[in-house]
Order: sequence, then structure tokens, then C-alpha cells
Amino acid sequence: MANIFSGGGRELDLSNGGTEAFVEVLMLAVSDLASEAWDFRFAALLILQDQNVMGRGAVGFHLEEVDWGADESERARSKDFVLRATALAASGHRWSELGYHPPHVHDYLDRFRIMVEHFTPPAGTGPRHDFPGPDGAAMASCTRHRVLSGLPYWDGCFLCNQPR
Repeated sequence: MANIFSGGGRELDLSNGGTEAFVEVLMLAVSDLASEAWDFRFAALLILQDQNVMGRGAVGFHLEEVDWGADESERARSKDFVLRATALAASGHRWSELGYHPPHVHDYLDRFRIMVEHFTPPAGTGPRHDFPGPDGAAMASCTRHRVLSGLPYWDGCFLCNQPR
């Protein structure tokens, strides 16, 4: 099975292992950059991509389904956050904490960056099926790993949930 991340007519089709690496390096960056309410909602969306919790081959999201914001400045700020997090992840930020080297993740992050850069967030907000609302934002942090997590709903962050 494959996991698909898409937006603006582009797709990032990843294997289960590729998805794991992509989401994990992005989550490390998002956890360190998140400061606004929207950022924590985006973190919650990434948490929902943890295949150790959600199931292998059963994750992915479409940029069109993200609530980017009510007005142009909110949408621009949200898009900028995703691009900054992607750039930080691509720099190798905190990769040493993974316990493995993700060999193809630079390519995945580059393709995702291009997808986001070429994506125009739709005007208006409203309930989005797959994008967590304000009450579903990832506000808890795993104290052991300093990563935003699904606590108190799940037992720990993606690093805690890794099979050993």
C-alpha cells in the first residue's frame, strides 16, 4: 500500500517506510517551530500520519483539505509555516534522534516543498474532514522527546511509539 500527500495537482506517493521518515523529520521541525494556534493544528494533522497508531498504508492528506485560514494574511502565514518547517526538516534538524538515517527523505521534502510552493490555499474556512479543528490541536509535548504528541489521547509521541 502507498500513502499519498497531494495538493495543487501534484502528488507525493510514498511507501510505508518513506512515509514514516517523511512524517518523522517534518514532525521534529514542526515541534520546534510551532507558536501559533494553526501550527499546533498542523502538528495534529502530522500526528495522524503515525502509521504505528493509524495503520500502515492508511495515511496521507490533501492540501485542499487543510483549513489554511480565513483571510489572505492567515493563509500566507500558514503556508509560510509549512515551508519553514519543511526547510528546517531538510536541514537535518534533530535527525540524530531518530535512531536511523532516512536516505531518501531529502527528495520527499523537496517534492513536498515544491507542492506547497505551487499550491494556492482556497479562500474561506470551514470544517475540513481531515484537518483537526482548534480543539484537536496538538498542545501536549512528550517530555522525554520534546515532540508534540497526541497526549493525553495516545500513550506518547511517534518516537515513543516506534517498534523496538
